[in-house]
Amino acid sequence: MSAPALPSGAAAREAVLVARDLAKSFGGVDAVQGVSFSVEAGRMVALIGPNGAGKTTCFNMLGGQLVPDRGEILLAGRAITGLKPRAIWRRGVGRTFQITATFSSMTVRENVQMALISEAGGLWHPFRAARDQHAAAAESLLAAVGMLGQADRACGVLAYGDLKRVELAIALANRPKLLLMDEPTASMAPGERIELMALTARIAAEERIAVLFTEHDMDVVFAHADRVIVLDRGRLIADGPAETVRQDPQVRAVYLGSGAISGGH
Repeated sequence: MSAPALPSGAAAREAVLVARDLAKSFGGVDAVQGVSFSVEAGRMVALIGPNGAGKTTCFNMLGGQLVPDRGEILLAGRAITGLKPRAIWRRGVGRTFQITATFSSMTVRENVQMALISEAGGLWHPFRAARDQHAAAAESLLAAVGMLGQADRACGVLAYGDLKRVELAIALANRPKLLLMDEPTASMAPGERIELMALTARIAAEERIAVLFTEHDMDVVFAHADRVIVLDRGRLIADGPAETVRQDPQVRAVYLGSGAISGGH
């Protein structure tokens, strides 16, 4: 199955994220080669591929950690190509990472408040407690991810699945148009994976957030992705509905032997 052309006209205007002809090389190795795709509001799109396919490089160009050698990235119609991560975050891009990063000695509520302080353009001061700022907004975010009941617990004592929910609340603090999730279910138990991705899908649909996520667990991908984009050796080889991509001969050849693409939902 060949990759479809980017949407045009009215369909293109509905896309929150548009990546056009992205390319990045490292020391003569073409990590990403002319990759183009889009992500629409309220949709869950998975970016998958075997090790070395270029997923992380692509993700880091979208988030500003890397500058593309070629290509263009548009967020809600505005170019963000080459901007620093902080500037991209302020334009409305949230991100979660494979390894959670929270302040372990601070409470769940205070961790979210710190993100809200940053989003509001404020500076944290050691003599002004974070708990005195944006408390209501923090509680609203924690309620949305099912963590309000643990708001006063230190992040350092939380179960890993609960930390992932806190991280999601933090990523939502800047009211993102686009949410980038890097291996969101890594190291989680199967039941926790289902719950986290179902929660993310519900929030994305309700808030009209475009979600792009990388994931090695194909059960998670095919259960929760509206669309699947497949990279191999830096090139886009498939882009379409989950079940169509699952049956694509080229995709199956890429995963042949791993069993990663087999099974069904």
